[in-house]
Amino acid sequence: MERFERLPEVTFEDFLELDIRVGSVVTAVPFPEARRPAIKVEIDFGDPLGVLRSSAQLTRHYSPASLVGSEVLAVVNFPPRRIAGFSSQVLVLGMVNPEDPGEVVLVRPDREGTKGWRLA
Repeated sequence: MERFERLPEVTFEDFLELDIRVGSVVTAVPFPEARRPAIKVEIDFGDPLGVLRSSAQLTRHYSPASLVGSEVLAVVNFPPRRIAGFSSQVLVLGMVNPEDPGEVVLVRPDREGTKGWRLA
Protein backbone atom coordinates (compact mmCIF):
# COMPACT_ATOMS: atom_id res chain seq x y z
CA MET A 1 0.00 0.00 0.00
CA GLU A 2 1.30 3.43 -0.88
CA ARG A 3 1.71 5.79 2.03
CA PHE A 4 -1.06 8.25 1.12
CA GLU A 5 -3.52 6.34 -1.02
CA ARG A 6 -7.19 6.55 -0.09
CA LEU A 7 -8.00 4.25 2.83
CA PRO A 8 -11.01 1.91 3.05
CA GLU A 9 -14.33 3.38 4.19
CA VAL A 10 -15.23 3.14 7.86
CA THR A 11 -18.60 3.61 9.47
CA PHE A 12 -19.65 6.63 11.48
CA GLU A 13 -19.84 4.28 14.48
CA ASP A 14 -16.14 3.44 13.93
CA PHE A 15 -15.34 7.16 14.06
CA LEU A 16 -17.34 7.57 17.27
CA GLU A 17 -15.11 4.95 18.93
CA LEU A 18 -12.14 7.34 18.71
CA ASP A 19 -11.84 9.67 21.70
CA ILE A 20 -10.04 12.72 20.29
CA ARG A 21 -9.62 15.54 22.82
CA VAL A 22 -8.02 18.94 23.15
CA GLY A 23 -5.18 19.17 25.65
CA SER A 24 -2.71 21.80 26.76
CA VAL A 25 1.00 20.92 26.61
CA VAL A 26 2.47 21.36 30.11
CA THR A 27 5.98 19.99 29.52
CA ALA A 28 8.05 19.18 26.44
CA VAL A 29 11.60 17.85 26.25
CA PRO A 30 13.79 16.41 23.49
CA PHE A 31 13.63 12.62 23.07
CA PRO A 32 17.02 11.67 21.57
CA GLU A 33 16.54 7.96 22.39
CA ALA A 34 13.66 7.65 19.90
CA ARG A 35 14.46 6.02 16.55
CA ARG A 36 13.04 9.04 14.69
CA PRO A 37 13.46 12.63 15.94
CA ALA A 38 10.78 13.24 18.58
CA ILE A 39 9.74 15.29 21.58
CA LYS A 40 8.33 13.88 24.85
CA VAL A 41 5.27 15.87 25.89
CA GLU A 42 2.95 15.87 28.87
CA ILE A 43 -0.53 17.10 27.97
CA ASP A 44 -3.25 18.22 30.39
CA PHE A 45 -6.70 17.17 29.17
CA GLY A 46 -8.54 18.40 32.27
CA ASP A 47 -11.00 16.26 34.21
CA PRO A 48 -11.46 13.34 34.11
CA LEU A 49 -8.33 12.43 32.07
CA GLY A 50 -5.72 14.65 33.69
CA VAL A 51 -2.15 14.74 32.38
CA LEU A 52 -1.09 12.09 29.83
CA ARG A 53 2.21 11.58 27.98
CA SER A 54 3.17 11.20 24.35
CA SER A 55 6.17 10.91 22.09
CA ALA A 56 5.51 13.19 19.12
CA GLN A 57 7.54 13.43 15.91
CA LEU A 58 7.28 17.20 15.66
CA THR A 59 10.89 18.33 15.56
CA ARG A 60 10.84 19.85 12.07
CA HIS A 61 8.56 22.77 12.91
CA TYR A 62 8.39 22.82 16.71
CA SER A 63 10.86 23.11 19.55
CA PRO A 64 10.00 21.82 23.02
CA ALA A 65 9.78 25.41 24.29
CA SER A 66 7.36 26.42 21.52
CA LEU A 67 4.99 23.57 22.43
CA VAL A 68 4.60 24.37 26.14
CA GLY A 69 1.30 26.13 26.71
CA SER A 70 -0.09 25.30 23.28
CA GLU A 71 -3.25 23.30 22.64
CA VAL A 72 -3.14 20.09 20.60
CA LEU A 73 -5.54 17.36 19.53
CA ALA A 74 -4.82 13.77 20.52
CA VAL A 75 -6.42 10.33 20.45
CA VAL A 76 -6.70 9.44 24.13
CA ASN A 77 -8.19 5.94 23.96
CA PHE A 78 -5.46 3.97 22.20
CA PRO A 79 -3.52 1.53 24.40
CA PRO A 80 -0.14 2.88 25.59
CA ARG A 81 2.79 2.25 23.25
CA ARG A 82 6.42 1.74 24.35
CA ILE A 83 8.87 3.92 22.44
CA ALA A 84 12.52 3.56 23.45
CA GLY A 85 11.46 2.60 26.99
CA PHE A 86 8.93 5.48 27.24
CA SER A 87 5.20 4.81 27.63
CA SER A 88 3.35 6.98 25.10
CA GLN A 89 -0.26 7.16 26.31
CA VAL A 90 -1.86 9.31 23.59
CA LEU A 91 -1.40 9.96 19.88
CA VAL A 92 -0.90 13.65 19.09
CA LEU A 93 -2.52 14.46 15.74
CA GLY A 94 -0.70 16.16 12.89
CA MET A 95 -0.84 16.54 9.15
CA VAL A 96 1.98 14.69 7.35
CA ASN A 97 3.56 16.01 4.16
CA PRO A 98 3.10 13.24 1.54
CA GLU A 99 6.41 14.21 -0.10
CA ASP A 100 8.34 14.22 3.19
CA PRO A 101 6.88 12.10 6.05
CA GLY A 102 9.27 13.76 8.53
CA GLU A 103 7.40 17.04 8.10
CA VAL A 104 4.44 17.13 10.48
CA VAL A 105 2.17 20.10 11.22
CA LEU A 106 -0.03 19.96 14.32
CA VAL A 107 -3.82 19.85 14.18
CA ARG A 108 -5.10 22.42 16.67
CA PRO A 109 -8.34 24.15 17.63
CA ASP A 110 -8.61 27.72 16.38
CA ARG A 111 -10.03 29.00 19.69
CA GLU A 112 -8.49 28.91 23.16
CA GLY A 113 -10.29 27.54 26.18
CA THR A 114 -11.35 24.19 24.70
CA LYS A 115 -9.20 21.94 26.92
CA GLY A 116 -10.87 18.56 27.39
CA TRP A 117 -13.37 19.09 24.60
CA ARG A 118 -14.00 16.11 22.34
CA LEU A 119 -13.77 16.16 18.55
CA ALA A 120 -17.15 15.32 17.02
